[in-house]
Amino acid sequence: MTPQVLIVGAGGREHALARRLAESPSRPRLWAAPGNPGLLRLASRAPVDPADHPALAAWCREAAIDLVVVGPEDPLIAGLADVLRDAGLAVFGPGARGARLEGDKEHAKLVMAAAGVPTAGYAACGDLAEALARLESAALPVVVKACGAAQGKGVAVCADRAAARAHLELCFTADAFGDAGRRVLLEECLTGPELSILAVTDGRDYALLCPSRDHKRLGEGDTGPNTGGMGVVASAGLLTPGLGRAVGEGVVAPVLAELRRRGVDYRGVLYVGLMLTPDGPRVLEFNCRFGDPETQAVLPLLRVDLLELLLAAARGDLGAWLATLPEPGPGAPRDWPGAALTDWERAAAVVVAASHGYPGPIRRGDAITLPPDRERAWVVQAGTAERDGRLVTAGGRVLGVVGEGRDLREALAAAYGLLADVRFDGLVCRRDIGGGLPPSRSEP
Repeated sequence: MTPQVLIVGAGGREHALARRLAESPSRPRLWAAPGNPGLLRLASRAPVDPADHPALAAWCREAAIDLVVVGPEDPLIAGLADVLRDAGLAVFGPGARGARLEGDKEHAKLVMAAAGVPTAGYAACGDLAEALARLESAALPVVVKACGAAQGKGVAVCADRAAARAHLELCFTADAFGDAGRRVLLEECLTGPELSILAVTDGRDYALLCPSRDHKRLGEGDTGPNTGGMGVVASAGLLTPGLGRAVGEGVVAPVLAELRRRGVDYRGVLYVGLMLTPDGPRVLEFNCRFGDPETQAVLPLLRVDLLELLLAAARGDLGAWLATLPEPGPGAPRDWPGAALTDWERAAAVVVAASHGYPGPIRRGDAITLPPDRERAWVVQAGTAERDGRLVTAGGRVLGVVGEGRDLREALAAAYGLLADVRFDGLVCRRDIGGGLPPSRSEP
């Protein structure tokens, strides 16, 4: 029978997931709730509001959905996976208690402390007066983080107390991040290159996908405000000696064990945001879902059927499925859990095209002209809509252009080559994605 798969979400991550799922030898029928114009070229729109969790669960049962893949963090934090699992459905995505790792950064710190995971020192503050008092004695630079999920925009690295006060006022006075900013962390500022690692897990067994590096700042040279991500590179060249063991044995395994101790059955992606400090890897944050735009760069490097991988995790038999995989391919790091999932002899990159004004107020409704996909480069839609038969801008990060190749130089050339033919008024992008990284793959 044809597998029936529902993808919940409407962004670039969900479009990227649909592209890869559509390549499954099982030829699944894809559904989207609600989807975007690019995603809906691969999937049918589910006739139900995804915010109505009971109605979505009822529709999934009627449609005999075999797997639900929940893309964004907000529905996971709100407990969508719990409602779906209670209805007997296979779900890739943690329940509300697991998703709290992203929805409450103070909670994540407490879990890390209990699990013995290395992270930055911090102080949690519940109001502006408390935060300003703690700020007076904080070492500079200091990191100010909204405790809740703020789509990557609630973090500020502040070189002086004036900048820190300004971000605290955004959280507490201007209410810029809503409920996410009602409590904040004042955090020790770590130094070193950042890295993102996506761990696919069924709560006990896990596998790490290819490491990637996001470029969070809006401007070239890592200047300007934080965004949800302006581009990503993924490559074996990002590996450092012992990284797989440090992340697997030092972070993912103990966190999953601590969650099990608390009665949390975590099935989905545990996103580990790392800083590679001079003293070793330190965890910056956890996310409870596939990263965006990391997913767009990591999925092209898979050498396995994504549908089988996600089903194994959702059903709780990931370890048995991983045991059926062939040996890792050439160039695979020996200490990397799940090394057989990735083609280590290729690299991928994504460059985000955003609307003018992002990450602040933006204009919507500008007509978009897209070039046809190429063999090694394609467009993943995110903040897009259709109006009167035309594709138009409808969000801050409008789309991502993905390139792949034998190394990062080829991948970036492919992405930027296709991006040159993308058109819409006010297009903003970074021209230095991948800057400072090795131009070709280095052996792990």
